[in-house]
Amino acid sequence: MRPLVLLTVLLLALTGCGADDKPEAASSAGGGAFPVTIKNKYGDTVVKQAPKRVVTVGLVEQDALLALGVVPVATTEWFGEKPGALFPWAEAKLGDGAVPQVLSDKDGIQFEKIAALQPDLIIGLYSGITADDYKKLSAIAPTVAQPAGVPDYGVSWQVVARTVGQAVGKPSEADAMVNGIEKRFADVRAQHPEFKGKTALMATPYEGYFVYGSQDPRSRLLTDFGFSLPSGLDAAIGDKFGGNISAERVSMLDQQVLVWFPNKGGTAELKADPLYKNLQVRTEGRDVFIEENYDDQLYGATSFVSVLSLPIVLDELVPKLAAAVDGNPATNG
Repeated sequence: MRPLVLLTVLLLALTGCGADDKPEAASSAGGGAFPVTIKNKYGDTVVKQAPKRVVTVGLVEQDALLALGVVPVATTEWFGEKPGALFPWAEAKLGDGAVPQVLSDKDGIQFEKIAALQPDLIIGLYSGITADDYKKLSAIAPTVAQPAGVPDYGVSWQVVARTVGQAVGKPSEADAMVNGIEKRFADVRAQHPEFKGKTALMATPYEGYFVYGSQDPRSRLLTDFGFSLPSGLDAAIGDKFGGNISAERVSMLDQQVLVWFPNKGGTAELKADPLYKNLQVRTEGRDVFIEENYDDQLYGATSFVSVLSLPIVLDELVPKLAAAVDGNPATNG
């Protein structure tokens, strides 16, 4: 960042401008009334009026915005390098709106570029915003950071949708979307009683074996379907959204259902892994492979876990889970 821009941002932050202001009274979000106060892990964010220029520094919030008819001016790239960082399920909601500018967080948040966009709201719910990041962003515009009490990148899709709905003055619409998808999850549980109580896990072959914990949205998919996560999972990975397990703990992968996210072309290699191939979950075909493919909607949708991507997950992942949970290799890959 150029020194003059950085100095301006820091001076604004230190004088208390932006979302660190403590409001005299917090308005209810009901009915879309403004101002609205939204709590986050670093304080209270006050949105005084319906935002017109929204920037997302979180990785999935564009989906909730577009689902509510709000086109962000900029999004943050996660994976896939899609125009506007929009996968097909979100791009379809773009309408006549301009394709958002895409920001990168590979070298940290691009504060200067965000300031140049003149946003009136910044959203970073599914993010790793630090306290220092929050101060700098709040000096640019009111910033909704990740909620307190959950790990970074651990916010649920329900909270993302409802918080975005509050921030843009459409809480009722957001509630309706969430309720509709939750009804579909309830239907899956009713249609697949065999899922109930079965242990399931999501993992990826990253630096060995990386497993997703109970606070990760992908793991919550499994519990929303009726599965149970293995005991000791969070103790093994700590207070993060996920973590690596050592080769000595490979038995943790031996669950009644295991969903893998292998790197592109890595499924065959994983099936032949000398530590993994003899586990019952593999020999009985109780594993599901969603290989990295940015043109495969299921891969992207299962990573995004948003109000727009979840219908794809419900349609495409559930049959794969049903084929895996029966323990018959002939019904699974």
